Amino acid sequence: MSKFYLEDYLRKDMESENETLSEAEIERRFLRLCSEINDAFNKEWDNDNENHSYILDIQKRAIIGYEKETAYFIDKIVNYLKKTSQEGTGFPAYYRSLPEAVYHQNWGMAGMAEWFYPDYAQSSSAKIIGDRVYFMEKGKMVLKKQRINSERREQFVRAIMLRTPEERMDKDFHELYLLDGTRITVYSDSLTKKTQDAVVFRRYIVPEYSFEEQARRHTIPYEAIELFKNMVNVGYNTAFVGAVRSAKSTFLSTWQSYENPELEGVLIETDPEIPLHQIMKDSPIIQIVADNERLMKISKNLLRSDADYFILAEARDGIALDMAVRIANKGSRRMKMTFHCSDPRDFCYDVAVEIARSYNVELSSTMKKVAKSFSYILHFIQLQDKSQKRLKAIYEVCPEDEKGEIAYYKICEYNFDRDDWSFYYHIGEDKRIIGYEEDEASFRSFESVLQSLSEGEAGKNA
Repeated sequence: MSKFYLEDYLRKDMESENETLSEAEIERRFLRLCSEINDAFNKEWDNDNENHSYILDIQKRAIIGYEKETAYFIDKIVNYLKKTSQEGTGFPAYYRSLPEAVYHQNWGMAGMAEWFYPDYAQSSSAKIIGDRVYFMEKGKMVLKKQRINSERREQFVRAIMLRTPEERMDKDFHELYLLDGTRITVYSDSLTKKTQDAVVFRRYIVPEYSFEEQARRHTIPYEAIELFKNMVNVGYNTAFVGAVRSAKSTFLSTWQSYENPELEGVLIETDPEIPLHQIMKDSPIIQIVADNERLMKISKNLLRSDADYFILAEARDGIALDMAVRIANKGSRRMKMTFHCSDPRDFCYDVAVEIARSYNVELSSTMKKVAKSFSYILHFIQLQDKSQKRLKAIYEVCPEDEKGEIAYYKICEYNFDRDDWSFYYHIGEDKRIIGYEEDEASFRSFESVLQSLSEGEAGKNA
């Protein structure tokens, strides 16, 4: 006779019963189990005076997301379920297993846990608005089944803030980070409509960084790949502009991946989003994370730096922009920058305005300095299908035209009706000088490719 295990019988009996229950009833029983386990664990820990501080430290580290301490929680939950013969209890489909579901519901990511599973690895953002949960899927925010009530949301925010104890809970706004680098922005209900407080999750998706991959996604034209490679080799100072989620940072990272790996670089970010230590593992690149105040303190030292090039990821304010212009005007090349800008032909004005706001400088002369600082502007957009990004245009910036004014020459333009690109030949004398000084062979190739691409479009300088 085969052995009979009561716990296996009860588990299978519960699993069979789950098949007849509604989703609402499964969730009700699951939440009751979560409450039961939470009470049992708290009672156990309260009675363990000898190891109280040690247990609190484990709790804190598990809530923050450390794997070892999280595993400790999961193991305790597994043992409790076995001990009470409740392993077959049903749980919401947005969790992967019952022990993991109990952990996240009580102490971890709650209904947001699903966003951190492999199925959503390519989802760049998610939101909690009120009790509703949304995940970015194929370029659209999709409402999910799970809900997170106000008490659990507050607990969740408190848990995230354990990594940054200097943050006060009574603030209206928080910008926080998880261990994996996910940025979390919290808007409390003192700032939003009542009961509509919001938590926004953003993470940097690490795709394959190559122009070929960008062309496969149809973000850029295949025929321009050699053009871009030559531009990188020459070392033109380049700005990548566009709205939020238009692929600016992704393309900057792709562009940077072709940079000479032996050159010394400095990356400056207000948020740690671009992992250059992963993209260019062996390159001597210093990665600095600094807000306005800290950036102002170190700007003089950075200006004296002997780095071969600088990267300003998401330049947002006059302090960072002024530093970029001052570095470029010293003759630095290979500078790369992303910037929010709806019309690239306003780039020099928009940048100069931000600098003038911070330093009270004269606008017209500052605009000309900006124009001398950047050779090319690449403009990116989202299509109606938000998952589709496109290079909308490339502009060559010329500090002075025949009238002595800043000029923008469009050398590439996206055609919405045909979903393809047109090219126009123009290379200013200052770009030629840079090309011959930096890498004559790459410059000649750049000129040849641009000339070839523009054939049939001659004379249409936009």
